[in-house]
Amino acid sequence: MSDISRAALNAVFTESSTRPRPVSATKPLMGGRATLTLLGGNAQLLTECWSFLNELEQLWSRFLPNSDITKLNWAQGLPVEVDPRTTILINEMKDGVIRTGGRFDPTRLPELIAIGYSASRVDPKMVTRLPDSAVSPGRIDLVQISNQTVTIPVGTTLDAGGIGKGLAADLVASFALEHGAWGAMAEIAGDVRVAGEAPDGVAWRLGVENPFARGSHSAVVRIPDGGVVTSSQRKKRFGEDLQRHHLIDPATGESAATSVATVTVLARTAAIAETLTKPGFTQSARTYLDWLPSQGAAGFVIEGDGTAHESENWSQYR
Repeated sequence: MSDISRAALNAVFTESSTRPRPVSATKPLMGGRATLTLLGGNAQLLTECWSFLNELEQLWSRFLPNSDITKLNWAQGLPVEVDPRTTILINEMKDGVIRTGGRFDPTRLPELIAIGYSASRVDPKMVTRLPDSAVSPGRIDLVQISNQTVTIPVGTTLDAGGIGKGLAADLVASFALEHGAWGAMAEIAGDVRVAGEAPDGVAWRLGVENPFARGSHSAVVRIPDGGVVTSSQRKKRFGEDLQRHHLIDPATGESAATSVATVTVLARTAAIAETLTKPGFTQSARTYLDWLPSQGAAGFVIEGDGTAHESENWSQYR
């Protein structure tokens, strides 16, 4: 639907004090749960959006032997032809590394496997395997993209991980709007993207999960368009003592030693927000939150004792 057509219909609904009813569904996806909500869409478009997301999981999962990510990780320096959406993912990875000064690093897959995160948490029979040449960190700066062909250096491996979930939310929201929805909200395992018209015609209202009380919120934000991502070191735990988690500190190659429980970031896209959460676990809350606005983002940090901190611009979204 064109912007002109959407604006004309919006005027009709506004004049008659009615708005299209949202359609929504929740399904398992990318190792967690995903919820899609469309305003002005229909059941058929919702089905098409789920098919779109399933395609992305097939392309980006490191647990699937025929995914683009697995093929790249086993390419041993040879070029691999990938889906155009995979080139978008890799470019987002590259941008995230630059944006965070390397605190976000998608080449740390060997270390993730070493701490115990080799098998899918949904299906333990699905296990990530890497060639003997795999090293950590890799050289994402040397990854070359030419049209749909990607060449990564021998030893470098990639993990879509969180940024894959964030980018999937971004892409499916755009897909929904391009195919007729007025507005869309995609939430994929804690990564949220909202775009287009909100149900109240003003802004989308989103809750920030309380890490200590399941089902409750530590904060509520309102945004007309953008991404909201929460990362936690409490959910994915490994080892007999469960002391290791999936958030790797690039300085040590080990699970980040941190007092922070969760980091929430608001940014222009969910993919950007996802990359910006990672530095929140490797530096002091104040240093991190003072830095976030320089990246066009806002943040909310909850410590292990329940203490909450927010960036100076967080209040703009209440």
